[in-house]
Amino acid sequence: MDNKLIVYNSLSRKKEEFKPINSPLVGMYVCGPTVYGDAHLGHARPAITFDLLFRYMKHLGFKVRYVRNITDVGHLENDADEGEDKIGKKARLEQIEPMEVVEYYTARYHREMDKLNVQRPSIEPRASGHIIEQIELTKKIIENGFAYESNGSVYFDVEKYNKQHKYGILSGRVLDDLYSNTRDLDGQSEKRNSFDFALWKKASPEHIMRWPSPWSDGFPGWHAECSAMGHKYLGDEFDIHGGGMDLLFPHHECEIAQNTASTGKNTVKYWIHNNMITINGQKMGKSLGNFITLEDLFNGTNEVLEKAYSPMTIRFFILQAHYRSTLDFSNEALQAAEKGLARLLKGVETLEKLKPSNQGNIDAKELKNNCYQAMNDDLNSPIVIAHLFDALKTINSIEAGKETIDTENLNVLKEAFNLFLFDILGTQKETQNTATNNEVLKDVVDMVLNLRMQAKTNKDYATSDFIRDELTKLGITIKDKKDGFEWEM
Repeated sequence: MDNKLIVYNSLSRKKEEFKPINSPLVGMYVCGPTVYGDAHLGHARPAITFDLLFRYMKHLGFKVRYVRNITDVGHLENDADEGEDKIGKKARLEQIEPMEVVEYYTARYHREMDKLNVQRPSIEPRASGHIIEQIELTKKIIENGFAYESNGSVYFDVEKYNKQHKYGILSGRVLDDLYSNTRDLDGQSEKRNSFDFALWKKASPEHIMRWPSPWSDGFPGWHAECSAMGHKYLGDEFDIHGGGMDLLFPHHECEIAQNTASTGKNTVKYWIHNNMITINGQKMGKSLGNFITLEDLFNGTNEVLEKAYSPMTIRFFILQAHYRSTLDFSNEALQAAEKGLARLLKGVETLEKLKPSNQGNIDAKELKNNCYQAMNDDLNSPIVIAHLFDALKTINSIEAGKETIDTENLNVLKEAFNLFLFDILGTQKETQNTATNNEVLKDVVDMVLNLRMQAKTNKDYATSDFIRDELTKLGITIKDKKDGFEWEM
């Protein structure tokens, strides 16, 4: 069969055949999380989308160098050049070091991604570990005439860049529209134009995270990190840059400008964006306060949840929609995904028990080919899932004795399910009632810790310490707070 992978390129706004620059090596960069809070459902979608691409490309025989960054400095509030650093603000409020915030939430992010069966990237660099590279990137852009210093900060000159290149080629934004739709904000008078963006920011006296540079003690702008780390690990030209649709402008647009201004090249060949998860039709995210953390989903602790949902239910829910379509959260949709995945996994159990006949009337190769065609058509996971559901009818029909299948086709059928359901879609078999067990575990641990609090109130420190020590042995970490406690496994 024709096994060409077709992907939708956000830059050309059309589907294109994927052809690596340096076959068989594929360079892929995906914008990772800003680690100042728990991972939520919105974080799960890009992680699962590019895990699907990572898995499938490796299956096709490509060697993939997958870089997914951790943003731990420079991402200011409101995705702009003003306000506090998100991680610095968290550190100030909790009176801890910024890197404590980073380590804590990075570990929690990894834990949640592991539960979702998201494979680790080849390289996971941190912005704070690449300050030198970001300074060098800024120097190069200044040398090439596309940036200017102002009061110790350095800004990218969008207007000057637009005269020689074209700003807005990814998002379709026109500079004239930016002139009319932007306004000067407090603290931005040092910019030549309000839409110029920071490459380096001079730190205010109270700013916690700062580094020396030729211009000031300060910190890099948010957009600089991905350009600097992409160049370091994938070169001046690489295949794929991915992330959520919400990053298309301004983040990825600014990256293109930085890349072109520093290297003179169109660094990225294919731009791939997943669409948003919405709740009641509105984008889900921390800034809007309508997000649901993955931990809440797994434990059923958010008030909008009717029950707890297992990690594989969440993964299957996301894969049931094409990555470029919006996906609206609801309990009904999650419960439908839960039932659908259970049906497929039950079908796999039935498939493993089937006995071949000497002759059969089933051609399982068609299922395999159909699944390949769907994956090759811009990673159409919902169509793959639909084909697998259709195959369940065949499996049940064989079990009921209405149809027969020979050894060769039975093996192909088993191979197709194992390949597409498990290896490529990345689902896993779960023990029954996993979500229920999680709820019971949470209730039991909360009850024990409430007994510990009561013991402390009664100054029975021996009992309090005993409970803490025994839970620690079981792998449960307890964090005492003024108004109670937190715990995690």
